[in-house]
Amino acid sequence: MALTHVHTPIRIGAVEIKNRVVRTAHSTAIGGGTLSDDLIAYHEARAKGGVGLTVLEAMSVHPSSISTLNIIDPSLADRYPKMMERMRPHGMRVFQQLFHAGHHGRQLDGSPPWGASDVPGSESGVPPIPMTKAMIDAVIEGYARTAAAVEGWGGEGAELHAGHGFLPQQFLSTYANVRDDDYGGGFENRARFILEALRAIRAAVSSTFVVGLRLSPDLLEGGVDVGDNLAVATMAEAAGLVDYVSVSSGTFQTMHKMIGGMHEPAGFELVTTAPITRPLTVPTMAIGRFRTLEEADQAIRAGEADLIGMVRATVADPDLVRKSLEGRPEEVRPCIACNQGCIGQLLAPPHRMGCAVNPAVGYELKLGDDRLQPAPTPLKVLVIGGGPAGMEAARVAALRGHKVVLAEAEPNLGGTVKLAGAAPHRGGIRDITFWMQDEIFRLGVEVRTGAYMELDDILAEVPDRVIVATGSTPRLDGVQASNPGEIVQGIDRPNVLSSNDLFLAGSRDPGRSAVVIDDLGHYEAVAAAEHLVAKGVDVAFVTRHIAFAPLVESALMTAPALQRLDQGHFTLHTRTRAISVEPDGVVVGPTYLPMGSNRTVKLPADTVVFVSTNRPNRGLYDELVAAGVDARVVGDANAPRFIPTAIREGHVAGSLV
Repeated sequence: MALTHVHTPIRIGAVEIKNRVVRTAHSTAIGGGTLSDDLIAYHEARAKGGVGLTVLEAMSVHPSSISTLNIIDPSLADRYPKMMERMRPHGMRVFQQLFHAGHHGRQLDGSPPWGASDVPGSESGVPPIPMTKAMIDAVIEGYARTAAAVEGWGGEGAELHAGHGFLPQQFLSTYANVRDDDYGGGFENRARFILEALRAIRAAVSSTFVVGLRLSPDLLEGGVDVGDNLAVATMAEAAGLVDYVSVSSGTFQTMHKMIGGMHEPAGFELVTTAPITRPLTVPTMAIGRFRTLEEADQAIRAGEADLIGMVRATVADPDLVRKSLEGRPEEVRPCIACNQGCIGQLLAPPHRMGCAVNPAVGYELKLGDDRLQPAPTPLKVLVIGGGPAGMEAARVAALRGHKVVLAEAEPNLGGTVKLAGAAPHRGGIRDITFWMQDEIFRLGVEVRTGAYMELDDILAEVPDRVIVATGSTPRLDGVQASNPGEIVQGIDRPNVLSSNDLFLAGSRDPGRSAVVIDDLGHYEAVAAAEHLVAKGVDVAFVTRHIAFAPLVESALMTAPALQRLDQGHFTLHTRTRAISVEPDGVVVGPTYLPMGSNRTVKLPADTVVFVSTNRPNRGLYDELVAAGVDARVVGDANAPRFIPTAIREGHVAGSLV
């Protein structure tokens, strides 16, 4: 397919963008609150990769709202020009998003947040100080002052963030704005803050400096809808205040629609964004899990938007644009929209954006394919195990020039990702292992499937280095973290399965009822529950945790999963532990009461799925070490965790041999 539309330059105001791929503003926290060398390197990698435009992450314009970048940071005067110097040779244009969180925000001194009214934000939970006219003027002046500073530092444009539930949208909202002055009541009054901020920005910068507006329907009942967004965009356009409009969807309460998971199709947000972008005459931007330039080109050709946001796709592979335009789209590392690194690591520890499939994200100065050094002496490297960790180790070792042999005991590569991808709405997770498989074949790795390797087999190969990626095995010992001394009785009954057993069972009849015991808190038990509900089974979900799948809440997986589960027969039991498996069900009780408590209930179950931590398959590695073989263990064989750490350890191992 010819990439005619996405490859065509476009002019936004006085600035020409070389193609239609934009990295819309997104928080990273990579800079630790400033434009650090790591953050600059992160953006430079995408500039080298061919992206046309980047809108830098939110910069707070006033001390009453602190963000990952802040106008009060004195180092910006030196760091910003340095960043622009690094971007300029690659032709990527840089705009800056201007931000105030309003009632969702925080102040450095712990003072209450500011807001349009005293309606608490869902994030802060604190009733904000209703802004006086003087406060409004101060923040609007902050927008103007920040835009002028950005222009002085070499930036080429600024974008007012008036979506996602932040301060400008709070003024527009009928539930967040209950004022009775010139900034509340009717629509024109509620839109006044946005228009005054845009006028102030426009007056503070030169005629060649681009001014943009970002909007989003909040998808809440009675909230800021598509019509409100179109109305304010039309008003801003008619007044000559904006050079472009960028449209997203969602707010804090609907964040899973703002950053859709792998269950969402490409362009899923167009249903709410296109009615806003289509009627406008200024250039528009849209987002929505676009993974390839072909998908972006199709949306532009259909008139849905003029530029397409491809943030996560270019997080996963900084060179997506360049590879695709060079006719090598099959070499693009795919984003699987798992949200575990880009969002999960930002909203939960370490509170710094990463990427599940690209371990170099945020560490571009140290990691990544472009940092690999050719091996001074090519070695024979034997990799045992063809899951994500093993394939990444093989791929990276091959890139360095080693002769690599990968041995996998199963008939097919992929490891446990094969099973994870069999779960409803999770097929996209297999895209990364399909890509790895294609890459290791392209790079000349010798792949042996159905090859179970024991110590003597390995020694007979006479490898220079061995990387052990033999995975892990589910535990069905009845131990629960809520009370390790209390073993679940009857755990050895034949109807008790691991999640692996469940997905390998194929057509086995699970019966009419099931209990899923989630000791882990990740997606594994969720997948098991969805699999059973899809078969029409009544599912009781038992977890020791205070909430449903808390380890993936930050990855925005839980709300969509619960919505789907609610369509079937599903009950949730939090802070609950299994006590015993009986012939006709599972006896459970609360985790907050001691052993022996009579507060128990029996949940009917024809099938029981027990999801706990796995045991690492380290036996082969231990044998190799004892035999004096130079070996390294990675992934679940090292310690059972999740796909981001497996790929990261594989990458590091391949780079060190």
